[in-house]
Order: sequence, then C-alpha cells, then structure tokens
Amino acid sequence: MIPDLFHRMQKVVRRLLIVLLFLVAVAAAVGGAAAWWLGQPLRMSSPSLELEIEPGTSPRGVAQAVADAGVQTDPRWLYYWFRLSGQGRQIRAGNYELTAGTTPRSLLQKLVRGEESLRAIIFVEGWTFRQMRAQIAKDEFLKHDTAAMTEAQIMDALGKPGLAAEGMFFPDTYTYAKGSSELAVLRRALHAMERRLDEAWAQRAADTPLQSPYEALILASIVEKETGHASDRGQIAGVFINRMRVGMRLQTDPTVIYGMGEAFDGNLRRRDLQTDTPWNTYTRAGLPPTPIAVPGKASLMAAVRPEPTKAYYFVSRGDGTSHFSPNLDEHNRAVNRYIRGGN
Repeated sequence: MIPDLFHRMQKVVRRLLIVLLFLVAVAAAVGGAAAWWLGQPLRMSSPSLELEIEPGTSPRGVAQAVADAGVQTDPRWLYYWFRLSGQGRQIRAGNYELTAGTTPRSLLQKLVRGEESLRAIIFVEGWTFRQMRAQIAKDEFLKHDTAAMTEAQIMDALGKPGLAAEGMFFPDTYTYAKGSSELAVLRRALHAMERRLDEAWAQRAADTPLQSPYEALILASIVEKETGHASDRGQIAGVFINRMRVGMRLQTDPTVIYGMGEAFDGNLRRRDLQTDTPWNTYTRAGLPPTPIAVPGKASLMAAVRPEPTKAYYFVSRGDGTSHFSPNLDEHNRAVNRYIRGGN
C-alpha cells in the first residue's frame, strides 16, 4: 500500500517538474524574444518621423500615436512594453523626432526623458523688430500666437507694458520644440537682452555721459547700424560719445532712415535729413527716443566702453572701413576724397 502511494507521488512530482521545466523554458523563450524585440530597430514608413504627444495622453494612447506617426508595429506590443517597464506614466508630452535605428527601448527612454525634437530660429544683429516678426511669421513650426497682436500688446503680454519693442530682443540662435509659441521665443530673447545689457552696464566707463542702461541700448543700436567693419566699432562709439559730451547733434543717417519707416526707398536725400521726426538726429539733439535695431554684444560693450579718440566725424572709405577726423575741415576733405572722388 505504502510503496504504491510512494510511486504515485513520484510520478506526480515528475510530472510537476516536467510542467515547471516547460514553463521555465517558455518563460525563457518569451523573455529572450522580448529582449530581442526591445533591441531591434522599429520599422518606419520614412527615415524620419514626427511624433506629437498631447498632454494627458495615456500609455495606450501614446502607443497608438507612435503607430499613427508611421512606426510599423502593433501598438499593443508597445503598450505592453510601456506598462511592464513601470515607466508608462512617466512619458512626457511634446514633439519628438523618430529616426532610423530607434528601438522600443530607446523610444521609451526618449519619451520619458522628454528629448523633444528641437528647431532653431535666428535673430540677426542689426535687425529691426519688424524684421524679427517677419522671421517669426514664416517659421512653420512655431505657434503663431502674436500674428494678430500689435507691438504694444506683445510687450504687455511679455510683462513690459509701455516699453517699445525695438532693440529689446537679443540677436542670437534660439532652439525650441515644435509647436512652441512665438511669445515663448520672444520672452527668451527679451530676457537674454536684459542680461546682456545689465552685464555691459556694470562695465561702463566711469565718465560715460550715458544716464541709464536704456540709453546705452539706444547708442549701441546706432553703433550696430553704423558699423561697416568690426574693428571700427569702438571708434564709432567714441565719436558719438565725444559729440554727446560737447552737446553736438549725433547726425547719424541710420536714425533718419529708421524714422522714415516704410517711406525710405533706399536713397537718403537732403530733404530727408531736414524732415523732422523723433529719430532724426540732424534736427534733434541727443539720443533718439528708442533703439533703431537690435545690437549685438560687441556693440553693447562699445557703447559703454568706447575706444578713446579725438575724432568727432567719420566717413566710409567704401571698403567697409571708416576714416575718422578730429575736426570739420579734415572731415570735409575726407568726404571729398571718399564720397565725391576728389583728390
């Protein structure tokens, strides 16, 4: 009786061991297949795909969005992977670029880390705010939330009510995620200019006639527009500082052109110099009321720490450089030589 029972128990144990070994083998095979799949590049409908994940999207919805974007895989497998990884709820909303070689494992890492695809927009030194807005308007990846806004409304939205937009946005390259707002990009450029201006103002010459950082910004914008050659920047700033010290009018053509706005046809005439506007530094003394463009870092530094010079005048030589003169007689001779072609 007892031996029979013992033999039956042995058979049961052997069967259980067989089943257990089978299950272990199956689990190992499934685990191996899963590990293999997680490391294999996903098939895609094109070498580069754009994936947009909206805020609040569930892991299942993310998996479906990946498939809808052009990844040729069953979204259920991605969903199971997201769930089993324990990171499905850590996926961040945003705009992503999926490239050839992306695996399920690297895909999840990208989504959890929020490694969004970034675009770039460039603001150039010497641009006006109108030119910046035109650059923004033609960028297809930005959300155009300022298109219907006036300059004043934009500055209100940026927390600078009553401040002119001209010159307030630092020229640089700004990266952003697809779908970012125009205001977000402008806010970064605004803060960058504030930092740069503060840094420059802290290094101003002790005897500068400039009364505020904003005056430094205005002068820097004029230097930016007058500079044909980088090496002349410091002397040009020095000329304007010399004029300010003795009460001379700045008499700089770029301010006149700015004041003319869209009426400027490319030719500056004598009557234009005599037509008064708030920016005409031939008819009005001192600095104009606002900057006339965005200055770069070098122009900001030139405005606050100009190169010492005895010059009060300068004229273009025609090769990008300027000839500087300490008095009007020498200046007139330089004008005759370089502008009128005299000897």
